[in-house]
Amino acid sequence: MQDRVPSISHLQFLVLGTLVVGELPGREIRRVMARFGVRSTAAAFYQMMARLERARWVEGWYEQITVNDQAVTERRYRIRPAGVRIWTDARAFYQSVGDAAMRKRWSDA
Repeated sequence: MQDRVPSISHLQFLVLGTLVVGELPGREIRRVMARFGVRSTAAAFYQMMARLERARWVEGWYEQITVNDQAVTERRYRIRPAGVRIWTDARAFYQSVGDAAMRKRWSDA
């Protein structure tokens, strides 16, 4: 566990946490984000995913699927080991903050 605020944004945390359970297409990740109140354009979402790929936290690829007898190409993602590590570290950090807050009152001192 790290003892400093993680260098991962709340959106990155949400996406990586979504992918911890397994690979998903981009549209499903966006659906999960919407359930948590996060709305973004497709362009903004895929830019964020490209940054996660450059950081080597996720891996993305294209896959051909059929929707209503129509061939469609979709982008799928899976979390990489570095992504699991940063997500796990961030989760542990915030859990430790919550645990500390429950054990004692915070002061400005």
